[in-house]
Amino acid sequence: MTETTPNDPQHAFPDNRRLSIIWLSLIAILIGVVTGLGAIALRYLISIVHNLAFLGTFSLDYDANLPTPPAPYGPLVIFAPVVGGLVVVWLVRSFAPEAKGHGVPEVMDAIYYRGGKIRPQVVLVKSLASALSIGSGASVGREGPIIQIGSGIGSVLGQLFRLRTWQVITMVAAGAGAGIAATFNTPLGAVLFAVELMLPEFSARTLIPVVLATGTATYVGRLAFGLAPAFLVASHDRPELFVPLSAEMLPLYVIFGIVTGVAATGFVRGLYKVEDLFDGWKVNPYLKNFAGMLSLGILMYVLLVTTGNYHTASVGYDTIEAILTGQLTAPAFLFLLFLLKMLATSVSLGSGASGGIFSPSLFLGAALGGAFGGFLDLLFPHLGFHSVTFALIGMACIVGASTGGALTSIMMLFEMTGDYSITLAAIVAVVVAMGVRKRLSADDIYTMKLTRRGHRIPRESRSHMFAIRMIKEMMEPAVAVIEKADLGQRGEVDTELGRERQYAVVTEGRNVVGIVRVHPEDPTRRHGPIISPVGYVQESSFLQMAMTNMADRGHAALLVLPDKTVPRPENVIGVLTRDSIATAVLRDYRS
Repeated sequence: MTETTPNDPQHAFPDNRRLSIIWLSLIAILIGVVTGLGAIALRYLISIVHNLAFLGTFSLDYDANLPTPPAPYGPLVIFAPVVGGLVVVWLVRSFAPEAKGHGVPEVMDAIYYRGGKIRPQVVLVKSLASALSIGSGASVGREGPIIQIGSGIGSVLGQLFRLRTWQVITMVAAGAGAGIAATFNTPLGAVLFAVELMLPEFSARTLIPVVLATGTATYVGRLAFGLAPAFLVASHDRPELFVPLSAEMLPLYVIFGIVTGVAATGFVRGLYKVEDLFDGWKVNPYLKNFAGMLSLGILMYVLLVTTGNYHTASVGYDTIEAILTGQLTAPAFLFLLFLLKMLATSVSLGSGASGGIFSPSLFLGAALGGAFGGFLDLLFPHLGFHSVTFALIGMACIVGASTGGALTSIMMLFEMTGDYSITLAAIVAVVVAMGVRKRLSADDIYTMKLTRRGHRIPRESRSHMFAIRMIKEMMEPAVAVIEKADLGQRGEVDTELGRERQYAVVTEGRNVVGIVRVHPEDPTRRHGPIISPVGYVQESSFLQMAMTNMADRGHAALLVLPDKTVPRPENVIGVLTRDSIATAVLRDYRS
């Protein structure tokens, strides 16, 4: 363990509050409870707005998986998205600009560029704005809002308890995972979402709070919405050759992965192209929103008149359910729905709606996969291909490729549908889809927004070997103990010291003042000023622990002691400086 001198400046930094994992776990459970309640409240807010906008009634009873009956207003239902959209623009512009759009990029930006800090008002404004957008018919999802809401709750609680920066960031990720878990009833997928897309660090100290928050939020959500998976899937026969027991079927999954990878790239780029069109339209924001939402209203009404369903409106779960239960199987119509939903989502977000892209991605994957499977069934009816099978795989492919969460999409596919039989095929297709998307577009739908802002988000996770190196392997020798008064007022800059570094411990009476670099042959000749403050560390400690100690207490260097030795200047055998740590890091990157 690391030790420090009694007079260390422990309060030199504002984020040095040290809480045990037990306290962090309790805070994570609190985040899970509050976020779970927030997910319930958001669902009810959406229900109220939807029922008022489409049915003319005030009611909390709304099942998004069931088709909405025709509105009693007739063609006037076209203006439902318009009215909701104008209120959303006012809310966002007046109180929280961060609440615009799908929200997840703002959470990532807070994690990587703002120390996990999210303003409290974002939680309330995002709830109201998203409920209005989704409930009134904008083509967006509710997972983006609840991620931003849960993250905001985690950030607010983290700041309230005066947690350190990494702890606040962990609570933000825990809130994001909790939001996903409570919304979709997918605790495992939610944990993977936080790990793949949110956490800069993956370790026990970050994973435990995330797991506790997501588990708690799942339990709270189930109390309100039950144990059923998000979607029901029709029972359908799958030919034995579909289960990848033979290599002959692998090309089919690869082909479908390529198709969905290209589609995901089109979704990512198309969304931001449409946003650019709206941003480049130099008119009043309310007028832009009016135009965008009016086009959405017209589209959903035309679909209602021609097909009996609004289809592109809101989250689109009723259409996804129809595809997964085999009610919609015509390949041409499903491909048309794929194109229309992509356009509707892009216009919704481009014109100022507040909502997520996860649900639209599920819709796009189900429609494209259903069309692909239906087309195969028409070509090869004797092989028994079914649109439902490829619709399931397509959902995982579009979500995984467009968001960058490959493992998340595969696990959530299983949890949302309860169908495990196509997991192997989904793994192959998702990996190919993600590879194609990364080849065509380095950024996913979340990071592209930040990249365009100049805020790049790392997508690679790497274990660095320098963190597990022992201090005795890296320390530089301490060769003397010198009284500060013997050094004089100014440090002599000796250009003949060469590359070899060795140090002397500088004392003032019985107190350690710091260290100073000295000449290899004459310790009285020093190079540069005194380096301080310093602490103690044992030679068998790992570098990770030493780095944490230095960051927490603001140490410029650590004095290395043999194990089980009293921390005294005469017992110091070496010195660990920030320069030596930097050298170890660079060596690890070269290896």
